[in-house]
Amino acid sequence: MTLRDRIERQLRGTSPGGDPLAALATSLSSAQIAELRRQLPNPLTPAAVLVPLVDHPAGLTVLLTQRASHLKDHPGQISFPGGRLEAVDAGPWEAALREAEEEIGLPRQHASLVGYLHDHLVITGFRITPVVAFVRPGFELALDRTEVDDAFEVPLEFVLDPGNRVAQERVYAGQSFRTYDIPYQGRHIWGATAAMLLSLGDRLREA
Repeated sequence: MTLRDRIERQLRGTSPGGDPLAALATSLSSAQIAELRRQLPNPLTPAAVLVPLVDHPAGLTVLLTQRASHLKDHPGQISFPGGRLEAVDAGPWEAALREAEEEIGLPRQHASLVGYLHDHLVITGFRITPVVAFVRPGFELALDRTEVDDAFEVPLEFVLDPGNRVAQERVYAGQSFRTYDIPYQGRHIWGATAAMLLSLGDRLREA
């Protein structure tokens, strides 16, 4: 079974939602999780990101962006295209497509929905729904330089390989927890972006 087939099988029929703190459950005690919940904004702002898996003949890659260096939140950080859900969006899928078109010019007709990963928390108070899509090659990007400095692809096999992860201890809201970074050719994938990629890897290991 190919990697593409495994992704389709594991994500087919999935729905948006889930506990945004689930990714931290393995490194925090139940008491720490409860304290973290107490300190989080209520409610969290709903948002969505597109996890674009480009379906090249040689194998899948993941399309990532580097946020503009002048932005107030997370300048220069590696991320997925996405943003908060707006009134015009019917749901996370539509929001992710819209944001990808606005940020990097990815034509929505090149993307096909695969499914959803569980929601993730970001420290700026957003509850993010990762929307996984296969992307047909042949597109041309047009970056919105007010939001994005660069867009690039990384082989999906590379980011899913546990041997390419670097463990880190980080502190949020007074709670220390373990996360993993993914260095790649001078770039540093970390934070929520790395956590979403790791959650995709976790889903595939359930196969």
